[in-house]
Amino acid sequence: MTVKRARHFRRNSTLAEKRLWGRLRNRKAAGLKFRRQHPIGDRVVDFFCEEAKLAIELDGSGHNRHLRECQDLDRELELHGKGVRVLRFPNNSVLSNLDGVVNTIICAVDPELLF
Repeated sequence: MTVKRARHFRRNSTLAEKRLWGRLRNRKAAGLKFRRQHPIGDRVVDFFCEEAKLAIELDGSGHNRHLRECQDLDRELELHGKGVRVLRFPNNSVLSNLDGVVNTIICAVDPELLF
């Protein structure tokens, strides 16, 4: 079921996901290999770098509500328990500052890669 959900999410990407994917795919970000809509256990993360054990999650306006924030925290704790770090970015940050988001991701993996 998780793989089916991941395929659905890939086909129905948001504009922010499409733009960030354009910068992460094919090792464009400091040679790091990312997958999009990647299943981890029964969760699907927006982007995942296996070698860095790093998940990237993009949040739309629905993530501002208290209940959703609690669910996101539970999800992060579950992923952390599997050894996965999670970075979250609001969709509007991706759309307005794509370079900054990509640099933050690279820096989270290895600050030396920026220089």
